[in-house]
Amino acid sequence: MARPRGFDAQKALAKATDVFWRLGYHATSVRDLGAELRLTPSSLYRTFSDKHALFLRALDHYRATDSAQAEERLSGRGPCREVLRTWLLWLVSGGDDDEARRGCFVVNTATELGTTDPDVQRRTEAAFDVTRQAIAGVLRRGCRDGELPADLDIDAAVELLFTTVLGLRVRERAGHDPARLAAAIDAAIRSLGPAPDSTRSP
Repeated sequence: MARPRGFDAQKALAKATDVFWRLGYHATSVRDLGAELRLTPSSLYRTFSDKHALFLRALDHYRATDSAQAEERLSGRGPCREVLRTWLLWLVSGGDDDEARRGCFVVNTATELGTTDPDVQRRTEAAFDVTRQAIAGVLRRGCRDGELPADLDIDAAVELLFTTVLGLRVRERAGHDPARLAAAIDAAIRSLGPAPDSTRSP
């Protein structure tokens, strides 16, 4: 299986991302990748160096798409609680059934490889930081606009919501009841405290 004429490296990278996302790093073989990309092992190595290098590129490809979607949704207009709730609900219901079974590629990778691969860890932590920063931006806007308590501990709230995100991603992949996940989301949003105006006496 030689490298096909008209080979598109970006399309091949997208296909490789799908394979790694579906199977995980360790379970994906060079044979799996070659079959999906229609490349011989030698052509695959010439194009992408090796399996590890291709995996890093696949992870970068996924991060770019996933982070852009998160930033877009969290930068939306509307009450900050509504923006957060809509985004969190989208995380557990925005994909098709196949994506739900696969979960989040970044979370899956962090769980599979942990701290054993410094190159991977740098990428997963960078992806997580993008999410934290996007959440913090929504919370700061909420405090500034009077939708959230002015004394809200934003750092602590970010960590709580980010931990909720990771838990939701894992539970989504495990096939847990969406209604229970929605209840957890609502509890996390309530933990931000009442809107300042709602605490005033009539």
